[in-house]
Amino acid sequence: MEPVYYTVDSINGDYAYMTSDDGVENQVAMFLLPEGTDVGSRLLWENFSWTLVN
Repeated sequence: MEPVYYTVDSINGDYAYMTSDDGVENQVAMFLLPEGTDVGSRLLWENFSWTLVN
C-alpha cells in the first residue's frame, strides 16, 4: 500500500474531513488520528496507521 498524504479541511464533532494530495476526500473518526490533529494538519496514511507530519 502506497503512503498517502492528507490535509485536514474541517472537524465536525467526532470526525475529521480531509483531502488527499490527489484530491480524494475522506472522513475519519478523530479517535483514530494522532493527538494534536487540527484543521490544516498534514497527515500520512501508511501501513494502516496515521502519522502527524506537521
